[in-house]
Formats: sequence, C-alpha cells, structure tokens
Amino acid sequence: MDRMTIIGHRFLVNFNKYRYLLNELVKRDIKLKYRRSVLGIFWSFLEPLLSMIVLTIIFSTLFKRNIANFPVYYLIGMLTYQFFAGGTKAAMLSMVSNAYILKTIYIPKYLYSLAATLSNFVTYLLSLIILFMVMAVTDVNFTMYIIFASLPILALLLLTIGVGLIMATINVFFRDMQHLYGVFLMLLMWLTPIFYPPEIVPTSFRFVQTYNPLFAIITCCRSSFLYGTLYDINILLFAIGSGITAIVVGIILFYKSQDKFILHV
Repeated sequence: MDRMTIIGHRFLVNFNKYRYLLNELVKRDIKLKYRRSVLGIFWSFLEPLLSMIVLTIIFSTLFKRNIANFPVYYLIGMLTYQFFAGGTKAAMLSMVSNAYILKTIYIPKYLYSLAATLSNFVTYLLSLIILFMVMAVTDVNFTMYIIFASLPILALLLLTIGVGLIMATINVFFRDMQHLYGVFLMLLMWLTPIFYPPEIVPTSFRFVQTYNPLFAIITCCRSSFLYGTLYDINILLFAIGSGITAIVVGIILFYKSQDKFILHV
C-alpha cells in the first residue's frame, strides 16, 4: 500500500510540473495526425459520418426490426470503440516512436503515452458534434440524462489511459504485441454489439458482454443519448471500476519498468 501511495504521489507531482508540456505534446500529436490531410481535423467529423451512412444503408435493412434509430445506435458504439482502439494503439506506440527524445532529454515517460491518448480524446469529443447533429436530424429527444453521459465517458477515458500504459510498457519489450493487439482490437469490435443488437448473441456467449467494460460504457451512453433514461448504476459502477483498475495496474506496471525502456527502444 505504501508503494502504491509513493507511486501515486510521484505521478501527481510530475503531472503538475509538466502539465504545460503535456498540453504541447497533445497539440503536436493532433497536428501530426492530420499533417498531410487536406481537410485536417474535419476528418473527425466526416469519418464517423461517412461510415454511419454506409453501414446504415447496409445494416438497417437487416436489423431495422431490432434496432430503433440505427444511425444513432451505431454512432454511439462506434465512436466509443474508435476512441478506445485509437487511444490505446497510439499510446502503445508512443515509447517507440519517441525513442530519440527519450534518449536525449529527460521528460517523464508516461507523458508520451498520456498525450497520445488525450489527443485521441480531443478527436472523440469533437466527433460527438456529429452524434448530436444526427440525433437532431433523427428526432431524438435531448433530455437532461445526456448530462449523465459524462460519467461513462470518464470511465472510458480512465480505461483507455490505463490500457494504453499497459500496452506501451509491453510493446517496449515485445514488439510483436502491436500486431497481436491489432487482431485483439478487431476481435473486440466484433464481440461488442456496436452495429448489431446484443440480443442476437446466443445465451451461452452472453458472458462476453457481461464482462466487457467497453460494452458497459456503450450501454450507459446509449441510455443517456439515445433512450433518454438513466442507465443501470451497477453497469456504470462496473465500467468505472474497470477504468480505475486499468489505470492503477497501468501506472504500477509502467513505473516498475520505465527505467529499462532506454535499453530497448
């Protein structure tokens, strides 16, 4: 417990000391992401919108009896998944891609992973504008429960930061992880009810949904945005608990391994 307290204290002290640098790293990552794009950050709006249109055309005929307002249903799930996938993958590569800086000047190493995740979080927040626009076009009621979506979104951020730190640490020592993780993300997308109703999954496989924190977050967000109701508190607690667990494990694993990074990047 004392060791965890010391690690947590160091993390907070470094975070406060280098928060300006973190802000600059986030800006840098956003600029690099859209550096050679004509539309730049507007792809944050266009990409989910275009994918929604295509998949609505393809899947609405198949699932129209099962899913009310498929465009909003799909967008909530896909935007959540895209942030988790993009944020954790960027964090995983952050140590290797910043190897030269790591070897030349001292900067708290976790800042690279955190900046990679936060830059994707900015993109995620911007893409919510598209969600609100589609909600308005499809006559979804904007209720007070939208405010409560901030809690599952916070759980999503914690989960993504935590998993990102874990993956960044593993990838330094085991480079094949970036390929294996790509397969895992693809599997996660298909196992998570993003563009299909959860009811179609056989009962014997429902445990995959029950223990999937990403699906818990998506379920809470759909309750707030699409259905205008308060989500199940137990589902929210599971999502938040998963996020806290991931970030605690990520910080401990990262701090225990970071002194060896310089030998492997």
